[in-house]
Amino acid sequence: MLRILVMLCLLHLPSAYAASPLHPAAMFDLADYRGQVVYLDFWASWCVPCHASFPWMGEVQSAHAADGLRVVTISVDAQRRDAEEFLVRQGSALSAFHDPAGTLAEQFDLAGMPSSYVIDRDGQIVYAHSGFRAADIPELEMAIKEALTR
Repeated sequence: MLRILVMLCLLHLPSAYAASPLHPAAMFDLADYRGQVVYLDFWASWCVPCHASFPWMGEVQSAHAADGLRVVTISVDAQRRDAEEFLVRQGSALSAFHDPAGTLAEQFDLAGMPSSYVIDRDGQIVYAHSGFRAADIPELEMAIKEALTR
């Protein structure tokens, strides 16, 4: 009976525990990434273009990690569970932070959803973009490659 009870408890644990951790916004410090190029992306589970951007961000991270690129994502979802479930559905292994109060979003003065920023190795924003469409990919990749070669 105890084994059945344990199994039932395990089945009801949020599946997000299998995903990459969703850190609180207070843990995000851009200085931690000094020396790397950062592609910083603000997203939400309800944002349709955000769903399309995650597979691409994973590919870009894999392709350029050895060159010093780090993709960092920040959810602005009000509910942590919504963000966690989104990450599980996406199968995301990207660094993820949760900013329900919008503290980081305010600092970056978001223009839309998703909003992304390419930040150079010195911590300076060298490119900002709002939205995500397949047609945006060449421009985004060019901004990343330029930052990586500086």
